[in-house]
Amino acid sequence: MESKSKFSILTNGILKENPTFIMILGTCPTLGTTTSAFNGLGMGVATLFVLVMSNIFISLLKNLIPDKVRIPAYIVVIATFVTIVDLSMNAYVPALYKTLGIFIPLIVVNCIVLGRAEAFASKNSVLDSTLDGIGMGIGFTLALVMIGGIREILGSGKIFGLNLHLFPGDGILVFILAPGGFLVFGYLMALIINLNKKLQKS
Repeated sequence: MESKSKFSILTNGILKENPTFIMILGTCPTLGTTTSAFNGLGMGVATLFVLVMSNIFISLLKNLIPDKVRIPAYIVVIATFVTIVDLSMNAYVPALYKTLGIFIPLIVVNCIVLGRAEAFASKNSVLDSTLDGIGMGIGFTLALVMIGGIREILGSGKIFGLNLHLFPGDGILVFILAPGGFLVFGYLMALIINLNKKLQKS
């Protein structure tokens, strides 16, 4: 029973409570960074790291943080790991860092990260908080890669930079632009919500 509970915590964020498609959190980076699958993957992995590490430390410190200052304290913890990600990406993947731009430091105020800190990590054990962070991070990353992949395929006929030769020209430009992002996001959200409902009934 215990292992099933841990597995449920880990997988909860992938589909049942996917932060992007079900909880509809972190919409700004979702739409702003998914012009390609690689950009979506980079943003997703960065957020996953911050989610896991901030969940661990907030769970460890939850009994030491006074209730009145818990939100500012959580933001300080989150900002610490965002700074690590920001400096590391600037040093090791500067091209991706430049593409993602302001969205990396904005992970500090991402609703997913702060929401899991408040709703889960501050009330649960370190192990459960770690599993929750991993699950939510994977769910967010998969959502960004799906949106970015579809937009890249339809917008330029490529996936992860590999030319699929789907279009005689350069692809359907609108999918690289903001309206295309909203279209893909909306249709995928409807699909995932419908799938989620069917799985819950079965």
